[in-house]
Amino acid sequence: MVYKVDRLSRSLLDFARIMEVFEQHNVSFVSVTQQFNTTHSMGRLTLNILLSFALFEREIIGERIRDKIAAQRRKGKWAGGMPVLGYDVDRSDASPKLVVNAEQSARVRQIFELYLEEKSLLPVVKELSRRGWANKSWLSKKGRPMGGLPFDKCSLHRLLTNPLYIGKIRHKDEIFDGEHEAIVDADVFQKVQRRLKRNGRSASVRNKHGALLKGLLHCQSCGRAMTHTFTAKRNKRYRYYACTQAIKKGRAACPSKYLPAAQIEAAVIDEIRGIGRDPALLGKVYLHVQAQDKSRQKVLRREQAGLRRELTRHDTKTADQLADGRTGAPQEVDRSERAKKCLGELRRQIANVEHNEITQDQVDAVLCDFDTLWKSLKSREQAELLQLLVAKAEFNAEDSSLTIQFHPMVIKELACKP
Repeated sequence: MVYKVDRLSRSLLDFARIMEVFEQHNVSFVSVTQQFNTTHSMGRLTLNILLSFALFEREIIGERIRDKIAAQRRKGKWAGGMPVLGYDVDRSDASPKLVVNAEQSARVRQIFELYLEEKSLLPVVKELSRRGWANKSWLSKKGRPMGGLPFDKCSLHRLLTNPLYIGKIRHKDEIFDGEHEAIVDADVFQKVQRRLKRNGRSASVRNKHGALLKGLLHCQSCGRAMTHTFTAKRNKRYRYYACTQAIKKGRAACPSKYLPAAQIEAAVIDEIRGIGRDPALLGKVYLHVQAQDKSRQKVLRREQAGLRRELTRHDTKTADQLADGRTGAPQEVDRSERAKKCLGELRRQIANVEHNEITQDQVDAVLCDFDTLWKSLKSREQAELLQLLVAKAEFNAEDSSLTIQFHPMVIKELACKP
């Protein structure tokens, strides 16, 4: 017995199966507000018509809701869903809005920086677990605590790929400008996306045929990437790098011919060795690393100042409540404690950056002794090291020259390792 037919099901297929089971067990079906008899053909026809309208109504409601959500997101509005770490939902107006949570936004920026430092999800997950950081926690409308679970690889990946943090709103495959404030720099976000994309395949697959410059080598003539390929002759494999333009449209489309892989890789490695032999280049690398350190310290100190202001606001609010004879709100006390804990973590990070400042001698030692380091690595590790050292390598077919752009910050990472 049901109040209306559509309270049992709005699916014709499901309802037909249910009725079949009822008939097998000699069970009657009754709708209190709708009079029909399913033992007769007319009653079954009436039932099917009512169910068809119920199904149509459900689909129309679903379409309207989806269209409403799509329209809201195209305007950059928050259309609901689970709260996101770094933001709170302001429901004071008719349309809910995302507002920045100063303490959580500082953590989000640190998570992005951590990933760029570690270059892998799992080490970041372990570090976040060590710090005791968890996903967003909130209270449901019924007052039930939700979220607050520890990070894993999936939840961390979801955070790192969320365009909300750069002031955008995603709807399916489209990205729109949001009304809320960004808390992560767009350049940092794009660097993280490139690293995630690069790490999407295992290192063994990326270097399956020993391609040390895969994804790094480009053709200067047509601006296309040069892909790794090979030919086999008499049970011997010959490796090459070829311009993708020439592969797609024929060799006449690009002046760059097939480059022997071993020779072009050796040329790049020789260029890295050359840095260690050139005092002027060593000095430039040292200055670049120093600039990166100072930039990192500046970001951390800015976050530290923001947290101190947040802590002052919490303490002032609690003091005012106590002066009025009221007990401080538990939420304010909790936020104050979390802000203090986060400040301590920032102090540790700032001290760590200052303590690990690299010297000119360390830069010289790493680059001058590059051969020892290179020979101690396996082929997969050699490819990973080049991915860290080299930002881009361009081959100019007109004069057969090779131009290399480096990532100097990796020198510090190598120098700081025991």
